[in-house]
Amino acid sequence: MQLDNLSHLAVFTAVARHGSFRKAAAELALSASAVSYAVRTLEDRLGVGLFNRTTRSVALTEAGKHLLERLQPALGGVSLALEEMNLFRASPAGTLRINSSRDAAVMVVGPLIQRYLEAYPDISLDIVSEDGLVDIVERGFDLGIRYEEHVPEDMIAVPVWGPQRFVVVGSPAYLKQHGVPRHPDDLARHHCVRYRFPRGNIYKWELGKGDIRLEVDVPGRLSVGDSQLGLRAALDGVALTFLPEFRLLPYIEAGQLVRVLEDWCPPSTGLMMYYPRQRRMSSALRAFVDMARMPAENPN
Repeated sequence: MQLDNLSHLAVFTAVARHGSFRKAAAELALSASAVSYAVRTLEDRLGVGLFNRTTRSVALTEAGKHLLERLQPALGGVSLALEEMNLFRASPAGTLRINSSRDAAVMVVGPLIQRYLEAYPDISLDIVSEDGLVDIVERGFDLGIRYEEHVPEDMIAVPVWGPQRFVVVGSPAYLKQHGVPRHPDDLARHHCVRYRFPRGNIYKWELGKGDIRLEVDVPGRLSVGDSQLGLRAALDGVALTFLPEFRLLPYIEAGQLVRVLEDWCPPSTGLMMYYPRQRRMSSALRAFVDMARMPAENPN
């Protein structure tokens, strides 16, 4: 079999797995037109249609289903063989693409960059940090790092940082003008920063005391998709904000921000690394996970 046939078959299986040319392109780091061309070329060579396409969906034909069933074990063996070649290398190699929340970038990724790159000189890192929920498979990332409650259930998750405490804070000027909230219900009469996920839904502040757990849809004239903007708004006296305590401590200690509702801010979940369950770990990914993994005896 010619090498280009093999690459076209890999593209075919990616489209079949995702049911989408766009998602397959993201996984393979190709353009959608390149993916479409590869599938069309394969169909022309085989003389059969492999997908039924509409403007809204992509579905396998009977011929496509048969081909996929026969291909999956074979291509899995090829992937394993290529990965095993790394056993003959002095060290892992390749590019590792990581998508993390901004908190995870500060706490986990940043401190590891120098040590990781020095330990594995044949690996390159491609890191994107952004708040909100991200489909790492669709976006072509190898690894995600986020708080536990935001990790998709179908992913393999590995603890990387212990429970964090989110706190409500405001500037002294804001609290002097608007008063200090004593109960979560009081937030209804305050200006609060509303955090918006990429898909448009608004994050509800997660507060609690004892056995009571609340998800508060706070009011506010400012909605942001970047937690750094929320912090800036609090410092400027625009609104109350709700962020991880470790990010706020320098401003609290300097008197620029004041904690409120402290007894309603219990520890939250910790940070998790996660990656697709069905994807075989590359040597670059395995090396990073092993280095970043949280020791059981050191939860923080």
